[in-house]
Amino acid sequence: MTFLFLALFFGLLAAGMPIFLVLGTCAGVLYYVTGQPLIGLAQGVINDLNSTTLMALPLFVMASAFMRSGGVAKALVDLATVWLGGVRGSLGLVTVVSCTLFAAICGSSVATALAMGSLLIPAMIERGYPRSFALGVVGASGTIGIVIPPSLALLLYGIVAEQSVPRLFLAGVLPGLLQAAVFFLWVLYYARKHNFPVEPSKPLQERLRVSMHALPALAVPIVVLVGIYGGFVTVTEAAALSSVTALLVSLLFYRGFHWTKTLDVIADGLRSAGTIMLIVATALAFGHWMTESGIPAKLVEFIVSHNFAKWQFLLMINILLLVLGCFLEVIATLLLVLPILAPVLKSMGVDPVHFSIIFTHNMEIGLVHPPVGLNLYVLSTISTAPVGEVIRGILPFLILLLAVLMIITYVPQLTLWLPNAVFGS
Repeated sequence: MTFLFLALFFGLLAAGMPIFLVLGTCAGVLYYVTGQPLIGLAQGVINDLNSTTLMALPLFVMASAFMRSGGVAKALVDLATVWLGGVRGSLGLVTVVSCTLFAAICGSSVATALAMGSLLIPAMIERGYPRSFALGVVGASGTIGIVIPPSLALLLYGIVAEQSVPRLFLAGVLPGLLQAAVFFLWVLYYARKHNFPVEPSKPLQERLRVSMHALPALAVPIVVLVGIYGGFVTVTEAAALSSVTALLVSLLFYRGFHWTKTLDVIADGLRSAGTIMLIVATALAFGHWMTESGIPAKLVEFIVSHNFAKWQFLLMINILLLVLGCFLEVIATLLLVLPILAPVLKSMGVDPVHFSIIFTHNMEIGLVHPPVGLNLYVLSTISTAPVGEVIRGILPFLILLLAVLMIITYVPQLTLWLPNAVFGS
Protein backbone atom coordinates (compact mmCIF):
# COMPACT_ATOMS: atom_id res chain seq x y z
CA MET A 1 0.00 0.00 0.00
CA THR A 2 2.88 2.34 0.79
CA PHE A 3 4.40 1.62 -2.63
CA LEU A 4 1.05 2.40 -4.29
CA PHE A 5 0.88 5.74 -2.50
CA LEU A 6 4.46 6.72 -3.40
CA ALA A 7 4.04 5.75 -7.06
CA LEU A 8 0.71 7.58 -7.33
CA PHE A 9 1.89 10.65 -5.42
CA PHE A 10 5.13 11.28 -7.30
CA GLY A 11 3.62 10.22 -10.63
CA LEU A 12 0.84 12.81 -10.37
CA LEU A 13 3.28 15.42 -9.08
CA ALA A 14 5.63 14.78 -12.03
CA ALA A 15 2.68 15.14 -14.39
CA GLY A 16 2.23 18.71 -13.20
CA MET A 17 -1.04 18.23 -11.32
CA PRO A 18 -1.72 20.85 -8.60
CA ILE A 19 -0.79 19.67 -5.12
CA PHE A 20 -4.36 19.78 -3.77
CA LEU A 21 -5.52 17.46 -6.58
CA VAL A 22 -2.53 15.16 -5.97
CA LEU A 23 -3.37 14.81 -2.27
CA GLY A 24 -7.11 14.48 -2.88
CA THR A 25 -6.67 11.86 -5.61
CA CYS A 26 -4.24 9.84 -3.47
CA ALA A 27 -6.63 9.91 -0.52
CA GLY A 28 -9.62 8.86 -2.67
CA VAL A 29 -7.76 6.00 -4.38
CA LEU A 30 -6.32 4.70 -1.11
CA TYR A 31 -9.71 4.78 0.58
CA TYR A 32 -11.26 2.95 -2.38
CA VAL A 33 -8.53 0.30 -2.56
CA THR A 34 -8.72 -0.43 1.17
CA GLY A 35 -12.52 -0.65 1.04
CA GLN A 36 -13.22 2.27 3.35
CA PRO A 37 -16.42 4.29 2.61
CA LEU A 38 -15.77 7.62 0.90
CA ILE A 39 -18.69 9.18 2.77
CA GLY A 40 -16.70 8.74 5.97
CA LEU A 41 -13.79 10.54 4.35
CA ALA A 42 -15.99 13.51 3.40
CA GLN A 43 -17.54 13.71 6.87
CA GLY A 44 -14.12 13.62 8.52
CA VAL A 45 -12.79 16.45 6.37
CA ILE A 46 -15.88 18.61 6.99
CA ASN A 47 -15.58 18.04 10.74
CA ASP A 48 -11.91 19.05 10.69
CA LEU A 49 -12.58 22.18 8.62
CA ASN A 50 -15.31 23.21 11.07
CA SER A 51 -12.69 24.70 13.41
CA THR A 52 -12.69 28.16 14.94
CA THR A 53 -8.87 28.17 15.00
CA LEU A 54 -8.71 27.29 11.31
CA MET A 55 -10.88 30.34 10.60
CA ALA A 56 -7.86 32.46 11.54
CA LEU A 57 -6.01 31.27 8.43
CA PRO A 58 -8.04 33.10 5.73
CA LEU A 59 -8.31 36.15 8.00
CA PHE A 60 -4.51 36.43 8.34
CA VAL A 61 -4.21 35.92 4.57
CA MET A 62 -6.67 38.79 4.06
CA ALA A 63 -4.63 41.05 6.38
CA SER A 64 -1.54 40.16 4.34
CA ALA A 65 -3.33 41.13 1.10
CA PHE A 66 -4.31 44.55 2.53
CA MET A 67 -0.77 45.18 3.77
CA ARG A 68 0.83 44.11 0.51
CA SER A 69 -1.31 46.50 -1.53
CA GLY A 70 -1.72 49.30 0.98
CA GLY A 71 1.66 51.06 1.01
CA VAL A 72 2.83 49.54 4.29
CA ALA A 73 6.02 48.11 2.76
CA LYS A 74 7.24 51.55 1.68
CA ALA A 75 6.65 52.99 5.16
CA LEU A 76 8.76 50.22 6.71
CA VAL A 77 11.53 50.67 4.14
CA ASP A 78 11.61 54.41 4.85
CA LEU A 79 11.79 53.70 8.59
CA ALA A 80 14.75 51.34 8.23
CA THR A 81 16.50 53.68 5.77
CA VAL A 82 16.54 56.77 8.00
CA TRP A 83 17.97 54.84 10.96
CA LEU A 84 20.60 52.90 8.99
CA GLY A 85 21.89 55.81 6.90
CA GLY A 86 25.64 56.37 7.17
CA VAL A 87 26.44 52.64 7.32
CA ARG A 88 28.19 50.97 4.39
CA GLY A 89 25.81 48.73 2.48
CA SER A 90 22.86 50.28 4.28
CA LEU A 91 20.36 49.35 1.56
CA GLY A 92 21.20 45.68 2.09
CA LEU A 93 20.78 46.14 5.83
CA VAL A 94 17.51 48.00 5.22
CA THR A 95 16.30 44.96 3.31
CA VAL A 96 16.96 42.60 6.23
CA VAL A 97 15.31 44.92 8.78
CA SER A 98 12.34 45.78 6.53
CA CYS A 99 11.67 42.14 5.72
CA THR A 100 11.74 41.27 9.43
CA LEU A 101 9.26 44.05 10.24
CA PHE A 102 6.99 43.19 7.31
CA ALA A 103 7.14 39.50 8.25
CA ALA A 104 5.81 40.39 11.69
CA ILE A 105 2.84 41.98 9.95
CA CYS A 106 1.85 39.62 7.14
CA GLY A 107 3.04 36.14 8.23
CA SER A 108 3.87 35.05 4.68
CA SER A 109 7.32 34.56 3.19
CA VAL A 110 6.22 34.87 -0.44
CA ALA A 111 4.24 38.06 0.29
CA THR A 112 7.27 39.53 2.09
CA ALA A 113 9.61 38.74 -0.81
CA LEU A 114 7.10 40.12 -3.33
CA ALA A 115 6.41 43.39 -1.49
CA MET A 116 10.01 44.11 -0.49
CA GLY A 117 11.52 42.87 -3.74
CA SER A 118 9.38 45.23 -5.81
CA LEU A 119 10.70 48.19 -3.81
CA LEU A 120 14.28 47.32 -2.91
CA ILE A 121 15.71 45.31 -5.81
CA PRO A 122 15.46 48.21 -8.31
CA ALA A 123 16.78 50.61 -5.65
CA MET A 124 19.84 48.45 -4.91
CA ILE A 125 20.61 47.89 -8.59
CA GLU A 126 20.35 51.65 -9.24
CA ARG A 127 22.84 52.32 -6.42
CA GLY A 128 25.39 49.91 -7.92
CA TYR A 129 24.75 46.71 -5.95
CA PRO A 130 25.24 43.47 -7.93
CA ARG A 131 21.84 42.19 -9.03
CA SER A 132 22.55 38.69 -7.74
CA PHE A 133 23.28 40.09 -4.27
CA ALA A 134 20.08 42.17 -4.29
CA LEU A 135 18.05 39.11 -5.28
CA GLY A 136 19.75 36.94 -2.67
CA VAL A 137 19.27 39.26 0.29
CA VAL A 138 15.58 39.90 -0.52
CA GLY A 139 14.82 36.22 -1.14
CA ALA A 140 16.57 35.00 2.00
CA SER A 141 15.23 37.76 4.26
CA GLY A 142 11.73 37.05 2.98
CA THR A 143 11.87 33.57 4.53
CA ILE A 144 11.68 35.15 8.00
CA GLY A 145 7.97 35.64 7.22
CA ILE A 146 6.98 32.09 8.20
CA VAL A 147 8.68 31.98 11.61
CA ILE A 148 8.17 35.49 13.04
CA PRO A 149 4.63 35.69 14.50
CA PRO A 150 1.93 35.84 13.29
CA SER A 151 2.97 32.92 11.08
CA LEU A 152 0.56 31.04 8.83
CA ALA A 153 2.81 27.95 8.94
CA LEU A 154 2.88 27.92 12.76
CA LEU A 155 -0.89 28.44 12.85
CA LEU A 156 -1.40 25.35 10.69
CA TYR A 157 1.16 23.40 12.74
CA GLY A 158 -0.81 24.19 15.89
CA ILE A 159 -4.05 22.96 14.31
CA VAL A 160 -2.60 19.71 12.93
CA ALA A 161 -0.41 18.87 15.95
CA GLU A 162 -3.01 20.13 18.46
CA GLN A 163 -0.60 22.58 20.09
CA SER A 164 -1.22 26.01 21.60
CA VAL A 165 -0.88 28.58 18.80
CA PRO A 166 0.15 31.40 21.20
CA ARG A 167 3.01 29.21 22.50
CA LEU A 168 4.11 28.46 18.94
CA PHE A 169 4.05 32.15 18.02
CA LEU A 170 6.28 32.98 21.00
CA ALA A 171 8.61 30.10 20.14
CA GLY A 172 9.30 31.67 16.75
CA VAL A 173 10.42 35.06 18.06
CA LEU A 174 14.03 34.37 19.14
CA PRO A 175 14.88 32.00 16.23
CA GLY A 176 13.47 34.60 13.80
CA LEU A 177 15.54 37.37 15.39
CA LEU A 178 18.63 35.12 15.33
CA GLN A 179 18.17 34.55 11.61
CA ALA A 180 17.74 38.29 11.01
CA ALA A 181 20.88 39.05 13.08
CA VAL A 182 22.96 36.48 11.14
CA PHE A 183 21.84 37.97 7.82
CA PHE A 184 22.49 41.50 9.12
CA LEU A 185 26.08 40.66 10.12
CA TRP A 186 26.74 38.88 6.82
CA VAL A 187 25.48 41.84 4.77
CA LEU A 188 27.58 44.20 6.92
CA TYR A 189 30.71 42.10 6.29
CA TYR A 190 30.00 41.62 2.57
CA ALA A 191 29.29 45.33 2.05
CA ARG A 192 32.61 46.36 3.61
CA LYS A 193 34.51 43.71 1.69
CA HIS A 194 33.08 44.87 -1.67
CA ASN A 195 32.91 48.58 -0.82
CA PHE A 196 29.16 49.00 -1.31
CA PRO A 197 27.79 52.56 -1.27
CA VAL A 198 26.92 54.47 1.91
CA GLU A 199 23.51 56.12 2.10
CA PRO A 200 23.45 59.62 3.61
CA SER A 201 22.74 59.95 7.31
CA LYS A 202 19.53 61.80 8.22
CA PRO A 203 19.13 64.40 10.99
CA LEU A 204 17.29 63.39 14.16
CA GLN A 205 14.23 65.47 13.29
CA GLU A 206 13.81 63.61 9.97
CA ARG A 207 14.27 60.26 11.71
CA LEU A 208 11.55 61.04 14.21
CA ARG A 209 9.18 62.27 11.48
CA VAL A 210 9.60 59.08 9.41
CA SER A 211 9.28 56.94 12.55
CA MET A 212 5.97 58.57 13.43
CA HIS A 213 4.77 58.00 9.86
CA ALA A 214 5.62 54.29 10.18
CA LEU A 215 3.81 53.75 13.50
CA PRO A 216 0.44 52.83 11.90
CA ALA A 217 2.22 50.09 9.92
CA LEU A 218 3.26 48.49 13.21
CA ALA A 219 -0.32 48.50 14.52
CA VAL A 220 -1.13 45.04 13.14
CA PRO A 221 1.50 43.04 15.09
CA ILE A 222 0.72 45.13 18.18
CA VAL A 223 -2.99 44.34 17.89
CA VAL A 224 -2.29 40.62 17.40
CA LEU A 225 0.33 40.17 20.12
CA VAL A 226 -1.24 42.42 22.77
CA GLY A 227 -4.68 40.96 22.07
CA ILE A 228 -3.56 37.33 22.32
CA TYR A 229 -1.05 37.55 25.17
CA GLY A 230 -3.08 40.10 27.09
CA GLY A 231 -5.92 37.59 27.13
CA PHE A 232 -8.32 39.98 25.40
CA VAL A 233 -9.00 37.92 22.26
CA THR A 234 -8.54 34.43 20.85
CA VAL A 235 -6.21 33.73 17.92
CA THR A 236 -9.16 33.79 15.51
CA GLU A 237 -10.47 37.08 16.89
CA ALA A 238 -6.96 38.53 16.67
CA ALA A 239 -6.83 37.49 13.01
CA ALA A 240 -10.13 39.27 12.35
CA LEU A 241 -8.86 42.40 14.13
CA SER A 242 -5.63 42.27 12.13
CA SER A 243 -7.64 42.27 8.86
CA VAL A 244 -9.73 45.25 9.93
CA THR A 245 -6.66 47.13 11.21
CA ALA A 246 -4.72 46.41 8.01
CA LEU A 247 -7.61 47.67 5.89
CA LEU A 248 -7.98 50.89 7.92
CA VAL A 249 -4.24 51.56 7.96
CA SER A 250 -4.00 51.02 4.20
CA LEU A 251 -6.99 53.23 3.37
CA LEU A 252 -6.65 56.04 5.92
CA PHE A 253 -2.90 56.41 6.49
CA TYR A 254 -0.93 55.16 3.47
CA ARG A 255 -3.63 55.17 0.80
CA GLY A 256 -1.91 52.47 -1.22
CA PHE A 257 -5.20 51.80 -2.96
CA HIS A 258 -8.42 53.81 -3.30
CA TRP A 259 -11.46 52.60 -1.36
CA THR A 260 -13.14 51.76 -4.68
CA LYS A 261 -10.44 49.09 -5.19
CA THR A 262 -11.15 47.44 -1.84
CA LEU A 263 -13.22 44.67 -3.41
CA ASP A 264 -10.39 43.90 -5.86
CA VAL A 265 -7.91 43.53 -2.98
CA ILE A 266 -10.41 41.38 -1.05
CA ALA A 267 -10.86 39.17 -4.13
CA ASP A 268 -7.09 38.75 -4.39
CA GLY A 269 -6.93 37.76 -0.72
CA LEU A 270 -9.83 35.34 -1.09
CA ARG A 271 -8.11 33.63 -4.03
CA SER A 272 -4.98 33.10 -1.92
CA ALA A 273 -7.01 31.90 1.07
CA GLY A 274 -9.10 29.60 -1.11
CA THR A 275 -5.98 27.99 -2.56
CA ILE A 276 -4.61 27.31 0.91
CA MET A 277 -7.93 25.94 2.20
CA LEU A 278 -8.18 23.53 -0.75
CA ILE A 279 -4.74 22.16 0.09
CA VAL A 280 -5.72 21.91 3.76
CA ALA A 281 -8.95 20.03 2.96
CA THR A 282 -7.32 17.45 0.70
CA ALA A 283 -4.35 17.05 3.05
CA LEU A 284 -6.77 16.40 5.93
CA ALA A 285 -8.38 13.67 3.83
CA PHE A 286 -5.00 12.07 3.26
CA GLY A 287 -4.16 12.49 6.95
CA HIS A 288 -7.30 10.53 7.93
CA TRP A 289 -6.26 7.61 5.73
CA MET A 290 -2.73 7.80 7.10
CA THR A 291 -3.95 7.61 10.70
CA GLU A 292 -6.34 4.73 10.02
CA SER A 293 -3.68 2.82 8.08
CA GLY A 294 -1.48 2.55 11.17
CA ILE A 295 1.60 3.93 9.40
CA PRO A 296 2.45 6.44 12.21
CA ALA A 297 2.27 3.64 14.81
CA LYS A 298 4.55 1.45 12.68
CA LEU A 299 7.00 4.33 12.32
CA VAL A 300 7.08 4.83 16.10
CA GLU A 301 7.68 1.10 16.57
CA PHE A 302 10.49 1.12 14.00
CA ILE A 303 12.29 4.07 15.61
CA VAL A 304 11.93 2.74 19.15
CA SER A 305 13.12 -0.75 18.17
CA HIS A 306 16.29 0.69 16.55
CA ASN A 307 17.19 2.78 19.60
CA PHE A 308 17.98 5.95 17.66
CA ALA A 309 19.45 8.70 19.79
CA LYS A 310 17.53 11.95 19.90
CA TRP A 311 20.20 13.82 17.92
CA GLN A 312 20.20 11.11 15.25
CA PHE A 313 16.41 11.26 14.95
CA LEU A 314 16.46 15.05 14.55
CA LEU A 315 19.25 14.84 11.97
CA MET A 316 17.28 12.29 9.91
CA ILE A 317 14.14 14.43 10.09
CA ASN A 318 16.06 17.51 8.96
CA ILE A 319 17.46 15.61 5.96
CA LEU A 320 13.98 14.28 5.10
CA LEU A 321 12.40 17.74 5.28
CA LEU A 322 15.18 19.34 3.23
CA VAL A 323 14.68 16.71 0.51
CA LEU A 324 10.90 17.17 0.53
CA GLY A 325 11.44 20.92 0.31
CA CYS A 326 13.00 20.33 -3.12
CA PHE A 327 9.62 19.20 -4.47
CA LEU A 328 6.77 20.44 -2.26
CA GLU A 329 5.71 23.85 -1.02
CA VAL A 330 5.41 24.71 2.66
CA ILE A 331 1.77 23.95 3.42
CA ALA A 332 1.76 20.69 1.44
CA THR A 333 4.87 19.42 3.25
CA LEU A 334 3.49 20.36 6.65
CA LEU A 335 0.12 18.72 6.10
CA LEU A 336 1.63 15.64 4.48
CA VAL A 337 4.43 14.87 6.94
CA LEU A 338 3.31 16.21 10.31
CA PRO A 339 0.49 13.68 10.92
CA ILE A 340 3.12 10.93 10.52
CA LEU A 341 5.82 12.53 12.69
CA ALA A 342 3.71 14.02 15.50
CA PRO A 343 3.11 10.67 17.31
CA VAL A 344 6.86 9.91 17.21
CA LEU A 345 7.96 13.08 19.03
CA LYS A 346 6.87 12.02 22.51
CA SER A 347 8.64 8.66 22.33
CA MET A 348 11.87 10.43 21.25
CA GLY A 349 11.65 13.08 23.98
CA VAL A 350 11.25 15.94 21.49
CA ASP A 351 9.13 18.90 22.63
CA PRO A 352 6.40 19.54 19.98
CA VAL A 353 6.84 23.31 20.40
CA HIS A 354 10.59 23.01 19.76
CA PHE A 355 9.91 20.74 16.80
CA SER A 356 7.50 23.30 15.32
CA ILE A 357 10.38 25.74 14.80
CA ILE A 358 12.69 23.01 13.46
CA PHE A 359 9.96 22.08 10.99
CA THR A 360 9.22 25.68 10.04
CA HIS A 361 12.88 26.58 9.55
CA ASN A 362 13.26 23.61 7.19
CA MET A 363 10.30 24.98 5.27
CA GLU A 364 12.05 28.37 5.11
CA ILE A 365 15.02 26.72 3.47
CA GLY A 366 12.69 24.94 1.04
CA LEU A 367 11.45 28.36 -0.11
CA VAL A 368 14.89 29.33 -1.41
CA HIS A 369 16.39 26.15 -2.79
CA PRO A 370 15.64 24.62 -6.20
CA PRO A 371 13.73 23.25 -7.92
CA VAL A 372 10.48 24.40 -6.25
CA GLY A 373 11.63 27.30 -4.05
CA LEU A 374 8.71 29.71 -4.48
CA ASN A 375 10.77 32.75 -3.48
CA LEU A 376 13.19 32.01 -6.34
CA TYR A 377 10.43 32.26 -8.94
CA VAL A 378 8.79 35.28 -7.29
CA LEU A 379 12.09 37.18 -7.44
CA SER A 380 12.84 35.99 -10.96
CA THR A 381 9.44 37.30 -12.08
CA ILE A 382 9.58 40.75 -10.47
CA SER A 383 13.20 41.38 -11.51
CA THR A 384 13.15 39.67 -14.96
CA ALA A 385 16.35 37.89 -13.90
CA PRO A 386 17.07 34.24 -14.81
CA VAL A 387 16.33 31.78 -11.99
CA GLY A 388 19.99 30.70 -12.13
CA GLU A 389 21.09 34.20 -11.18
CA VAL A 390 18.65 34.23 -8.27
CA ILE A 391 20.07 30.90 -7.06
CA ARG A 392 23.65 32.25 -7.21
CA GLY A 393 22.62 35.20 -5.07
CA ILE A 394 20.82 32.96 -2.58
CA LEU A 395 23.66 30.44 -2.06
CA PRO A 396 25.60 32.29 0.72
CA PHE A 397 22.35 32.87 2.60
CA LEU A 398 21.39 29.22 2.11
CA ILE A 399 24.59 28.21 3.95
CA LEU A 400 23.71 30.64 6.75
CA LEU A 401 20.19 29.20 6.94
CA LEU A 402 21.62 25.69 7.35
CA ALA A 403 23.89 26.91 10.15
CA VAL A 404 20.93 28.52 11.91
CA LEU A 405 18.98 25.27 11.46
CA MET A 406 21.67 23.35 13.37
CA ILE A 407 21.55 25.90 16.20
CA ILE A 408 17.76 25.73 16.41
CA THR A 409 17.80 21.92 16.30
CA TYR A 410 20.39 21.29 19.00
CA VAL A 411 19.84 24.32 21.27
CA PRO A 412 16.17 23.88 22.23
CA GLN A 413 16.41 26.62 24.90
CA LEU A 414 16.49 29.19 22.10
CA THR A 415 13.01 28.11 21.07
CA LEU A 416 11.49 27.16 24.42
CA TRP A 417 12.74 29.89 26.75
CA LEU A 418 10.22 32.58 25.78
CA PRO A 419 7.03 30.41 25.74
CA ASN A 420 8.08 28.75 29.00
CA ALA A 421 8.77 32.14 30.58
CA VAL A 422 5.29 33.39 29.64
CA PHE A 423 3.16 30.25 30.06
CA GLY A 424 5.35 28.04 32.25
CA SER A 425 7.01 24.79 31.20
